[in-house]
Amino acid sequence: MNDSKSRHDGRQPNQLRPVRLQRRFTRYAEGSVLVCFGHTQVLCNASIENKVPGFLRGSGQGWVTSEYGMLPRSTHTRSDREAAKGKQSGRTMEIQRLIGRCLRASVDLALLGERTITVDCDVIQADGGTRTASVTGASLAVFDAISRAAADDLPEPDRQGLQRAFKESVAAISVGLYEGRALLDLNYEEDSGCEADMNLAMLASGSFVELQATAEGRAFNRDELDQCIGLAHAGMLKLHALQADLMANPERLEISLL
Repeated sequence: MNDSKSRHDGRQPNQLRPVRLQRRFTRYAEGSVLVCFGHTQVLCNASIENKVPGFLRGSGQGWVTSEYGMLPRSTHTRSDREAAKGKQSGRTMEIQRLIGRCLRASVDLALLGERTITVDCDVIQADGGTRTASVTGASLAVFDAISRAAADDLPEPDRQGLQRAFKESVAAISVGLYEGRALLDLNYEEDSGCEADMNLAMLASGSFVELQATAEGRAFNRDELDQCIGLAHAGMLKLHALQADLMANPERLEISLL
């Protein structure tokens, strides 16, 4: 493979799009983050409620879940709101389940107590990678929401437990085979024309939470898979570094990687 050729947007194969994380983007949510991967923009609002789904009542355990949606003009043409249609698409349900699984892997549900964290991920503008941007932004939103709840006037044992409920961040990125090359962080043009499409999510400790890989135009071999995983791993390390900087500096509102 010739990896020296730049992409349509001028990036190298192993280069992320410009990334920006902006916390406290809205006023009312316990955790609120605007995440941008290039032209893709997703607003992630985390809310905490002192209740859990019925199957967890009395268990002492909490729950983390997600809802995902694309605003009507987040793409080139207007799409109807799914609420107006009366049902969610299979794609929407798949993505919000993915986000929820990733977030639950980063939180100690027992230390969370009987609370539910719901993260609403609303795509403002889509240019590929909306699910991976959602996971990355939602993780920081959950951290901020838990930190804010732990700062409330709680009994000391409960406060200490809640402070430890966030175990580690989770980040996600897309990677794929396009025109015979492995590329990191696909934009829409690359995603829609790729030969294989992959989405990976990884905890800050390096353990993988999710690996989705699909052959679109042709089957891929083991060497290509390994190359894609290597690109994704390096990219997610950079995303984790951005998250870590903001988590270590509560008063810092924004960080970018250009």
